[in-house]
Amino acid sequence: QVQLVESGGGLVQAGGSLRLSCAASGSIFSIGDMGWYRQAPGKQRELVAIVASGGSTNYADSVKGRSTISRDNAKNTVYLQMNSLKREDTGVYYCNARIRPRFGYQWVGYWGQGTQVTVSS
Repeated sequence: QVQLVESGGGLVQAGGSLRLSCAASGSIFSIGDMGWYRQAPGKQRELVAIVASGGSTNYADSVKGRSTISRDNAKNTVYLQMNSLKREDTGVYYCNARIRPRFGYQWVGYWGQGTQVTVSS
């Protein structure tokens, strides 16, 4: 079994910063891309940032220049540092990872349970 557990969400004032963490655990053979998505009330889930196993990154235009995604492969953990937060960054942030379980040959996409980020003006 594989689990993704997020932490670091909360309430922050506009202009502030937050750092989200997501740790993968369980019967893991290998981890591919890891990323963060968010879902604002009444909107579809959207990609925020993604980091490949080799370290290359990609960001949504809305967070580019304000956010940094990184990963620690030794800890099976992905981070999202968000700075200069805006009200429109409010939403539930979900971690996603493509994982090859220890027992199996197929890569599977896993999701965390989500962590709420609320930016107040």
